[in-house]
Amino acid sequence: MNGDGAVAYLGIGSNVGDRAANLRAAADALDAAGVRVTSRSSLYETAPQGEITDQPDFLNAVLSVRTALSPLELLDNCKRVERDLGREPRGKRHGPRSIDIDVLLVGDCVFVHDRLKLPHPEIATRHFVLAPLLEVEPELVLPDGTRADSLLAAVADQPVVRLERL
Repeated sequence: MNGDGAVAYLGIGSNVGDRAANLRAAADALDAAGVRVTSRSSLYETAPQGEITDQPDFLNAVLSVRTALSPLELLDNCKRVERDLGREPRGKRHGPRSIDIDVLLVGDCVFVHDRLKLPHPEIATRHFVLAPLLEVEPELVLPDGTRADSLLAAVADQPVVRLERL
């Protein structure tokens, strides 16, 4: 970590309201909350994942950020931005939401807490996370030494549509 803090990656998603505007608002709000956004991926459209499939498609993106915040402080800032942008706390897991912000990676940190696991446990299983993550950092290596691009083949059957830049 240098004086600018650690490089971290955040996954953002929305499937309620103006999805693209929601994602842009989240990126802007994070930038104003001690988290310097250094790169934004394109928007990726995908069908809902998980147990609730009868809902609108999601737009997803990944932000590369720099922050001096600890992983839990970063998570708290992300949750605060979600609330400020109208996300209802305690909503159904994998249900519809105006904004969702996930901490994917913070540097090469491996972190396990009841509120946060790093790297995010679903990085390797979600095409809509890997594709934008590799767009902002094509040479990304996970903390265990795995090249992120080596994980794409396993999720290639999950359809994602790349749209315009966030």
